[in-house]
Amino acid sequence: MKKITRTDKAPEALGPYSQAVKCSSGIIFTAMQIGLDPGTGELKGNDIESQTRQAFVNLKNILEAAGSGFENVVKSTLYFTELSDFVKVNELYSEYFSKDFPARAAVEVTKLPKGALIGIEMVAE
Repeated sequence: MKKITRTDKAPEALGPYSQAVKCSSGIIFTAMQIGLDPGTGELKGNDIESQTRQAFVNLKNILEAAGSGFENVVKSTLYFTELSDFVKVNELYSEYFSKDFPARAAVEVTKLPKGALIGIEMVAE
């Protein structure tokens, strides 16, 4: 059994998918979030820092709507259009995770929706 999570505090899905799905086991899978402002539907800034911060805000709100939070994240995946932004994003990432870090993957992709610079997805309890 699965429960679909939806919140107005994060952008609407850009396609036929859910913001997050919570399994009966309690595991939560978020959809990839880019730095979209849920109020405007536009990217928050054109730099990696602004977009990363907004993606984290979106993920925080989605996880909270699913009854969880960053402290329960077990895995994250970061999608970069420029892997050279890795160091900058690591600095921001450490603002949200300071100990008991989740497992993580970071990959470079050619493009992301709406021309975003970064996309982040998470798996949490």
